[in-house]
Amino acid sequence: MSLRGLGRGFDSLIPTELVDDEFDPTAPEDAQVSKLVELKLEMVVPDEEQPRRDFKLEQLEALAASIREHGVLQPIVVVKDDGKYKIVAGERRWRASRLAEMKTIPAIVRTLDGQNRLELSLIENVQREDLNAIETATAYAKLKNQFNLTAGEIAARVGKSESAVINTMRLLSLPENAKKVMVDKGLSEGQMRPLIKADPGVIERILPRIVAEEWSARKVEQYMVAVKAGAKKSVPKVDKFEGEARDLSKKLGMNVKIRVSARGTGEAIVKFKSEEELQKLCSILAK
Repeated sequence: MSLRGLGRGFDSLIPTELVDDEFDPTAPEDAQVSKLVELKLEMVVPDEEQPRRDFKLEQLEALAASIREHGVLQPIVVVKDDGKYKIVAGERRWRASRLAEMKTIPAIVRTLDGQNRLELSLIENVQREDLNAIETATAYAKLKNQFNLTAGEIAARVGKSESAVINTMRLLSLPENAKKVMVDKGLSEGQMRPLIKADPGVIERILPRIVAEEWSARKVEQYMVAVKAGAKKSVPKVDKFEGEARDLSKKLGMNVKIRVSARGTGEAIVKFKSEEELQKLCSILAK
């Protein structure tokens, strides 16, 4: 069950609705204690102890319009309570669905015990060292979206700063392919953060070079700053043959520089440190 829904997240900065099972560290456990169903709206009731009571009518009407066109894309979370289903997370979607005159709403049904166990499990998972940044961001999103925790509350529970939680979660704004490349190639949060608000076309074009040429976080940041400024002259010069030079250097065990003129002609310069290295180079070239 891949949950992709509506909402803007922490102060409209982060799409916290992006909880994808592929990166959810507690998805298997969640499947054991949860059931996805369609509930009649009349069977769902708000939690009277829920502190949030500010639901602006204009925003609810905008969400209701979206629900009329696309349906409720993200299930609410409920627990069974006295013959009804009490909302744990998603009261805004429930209210908008009533405005949209929907008859049913998709819901994840959990027991209170299951809800508590999942929250503890998510927090324990986030504190592990082997989670990648996308898995961590997904766990934060789940804590926000399905457990009604604020960024500050998440930070306090996992032992991070609030800004660190928010910055990690912003990675969920990256295109799906970029997130997969980040995980598969082991790219760092620092390398990917400058791409968060970049045009998808720019990301698609530059991501292979970040991987192949092992760009540092600083180099990615400098490149993207220049791109966003729209001043191509200030874009840091990237050696077109940097990858080939690095491969040759590794193969020869010597420093190799490749220079190419505007006409397309060029030279490869191999720097050796001793006569023995020169003899080694000559032997390799003679093969």
